Amino acid sequence: MKILHVDTNHPLLIQKFSELGFENDEDHTSSKKEIEKKIHEYDGLIIRSRFSIDSEFLNKAENLKFIGRLGAGLENIDVAHAEDQGIFLAAAPEGNRNAVGEHTLGMLLSLLNKLNKADREVRSGLWDREGNRGWELDGRTVGIVGYGNMGKAFAKKLKGFNVEVICYDIKGGVGDENARQVGIMELHQRTEVLSLHVPQTDQTMGMVNAEFIDKFQHPFWLLNTARGKCVVTEDLVTALKSGKIWGAGLDVLEYEKASFENMFVENELPEAFQYLIKADNVILSPHVAGWTVESLEKLALTIVDKIKKKFC
Repeated sequence: MKILHVDTNHPLLIQKFSELGFENDEDHTSSKKEIEKKIHEYDGLIIRSRFSIDSEFLNKAENLKFIGRLGAGLENIDVAHAEDQGIFLAAAPEGNRNAVGEHTLGMLLSLLNKLNKADREVRSGLWDREGNRGWELDGRTVGIVGYGNMGKAFAKKLKGFNVEVICYDIKGGVGDENARQVGIMELHQRTEVLSLHVPQTDQTMGMVNAEFIDKFQHPFWLLNTARGKCVVTEDLVTALKSGKIWGAGLDVLEYEKASFENMFVENELPEAFQYLIKADNVILSPHVAGWTVESLEKLALTIVDKIKKKFC
């Protein structure tokens, strides 16, 4: 088979495909339109997030047998159209779930202990012990929304912290020894830390809005290492100002482009984002929760393994 790689990835990816007898071509610079003109020559496509794979692109991929995406989800691919054409789709949530779990835990501990605020102040010569008094995680209830690869990885990291972990998912029977599955009402009643681990779908876009936030019985900390468009930023800011949300750790933002490589659709700073970047109780990172040295290799090996099982 002949494979086209349109993003840079770990060298092991091409090495392992070559060992399987596949021919590998790389094109990391051509535009989507330029790629469309030659995609009919290829049996496989390997992509990260450089551009979306829509129906127009897929219609020109006459010989495409598979698409491998080195990431957790397939939201930049028209999945229904690809499946109609018999194209095998492979994502790699197994490859970066551990990284996401660790990053989420790191954000939570930093929020509770005001580490980012304290660090900035000490560097500027301010020694404010009382102003940086934190909270303990011990004894709290952590609610996880979306209990797949990422949610399970985060729950596993919480073992040993003496917390109760509950999870909510549209699929039944996903709870395990690390988290008890609950209904949405119990999630709202008990959660003190809320962590999102859902894909971007029609059901999850804008899910965390004013109505959703107001249903929580307790003020809570919010963590989002999933997809930025799951949270309505203006409603989050309102909740931060009122104290309904005590703090937020955001690895992803509503304003990201679909490629995830750039933050804004247009070159502007929305008012809600201007609040976030000045808030002491908000931690931001540039969509890197699953972006570790180790996950780069794991993602590559996961995709190779899935393609190998399907076609070799």
